[in-house]
Amino acid sequence: MINDTTAGRWFKRVMWLGILANLALALPTIAAPDYMIELTRLPTATPVLWPRFAGLLLVILSVFYTPAGTDIDRYRIVAWFAIGSRAAGVLFFLPQATYRMFGLFDGVFLVPQLLLLIVALQSTAGAVAARPAGSRA
Repeated sequence: MINDTTAGRWFKRVMWLGILANLALALPTIAAPDYMIELTRLPTATPVLWPRFAGLLLVILSVFYTPAGTDIDRYRIVAWFAIGSRAAGVLFFLPQATYRMFGLFDGVFLVPQLLLLIVALQSTAGAVAARPAGSRA
């Protein structure tokens, strides 16, 4: 069953927006790490392999988000893992003044995704509970 509540649809939209935002940050970092470091005014990294590797990991993480962006009922655990990984990003980067922007980046997606997922799942649970006994969806 695909969660077709308003909150469920918006959760999927925000999830895909987050995936695209991750890729917009990760792919240029893989291709031109020195340019991205200079653009974001971050400290230089030596060797440059490490920022490229971080970009690759972000691409891989984004691929794992895609099931939750298609069906949050079937891939509910993936949706919760996506929320958890955004929260981990916030907790890891926010206290670091130099890298705080990455924590804020994750926070921008964490808050709406968390709220929309909770509302979507509650709406689905309420619809299932309201269905008369013996009826099928």
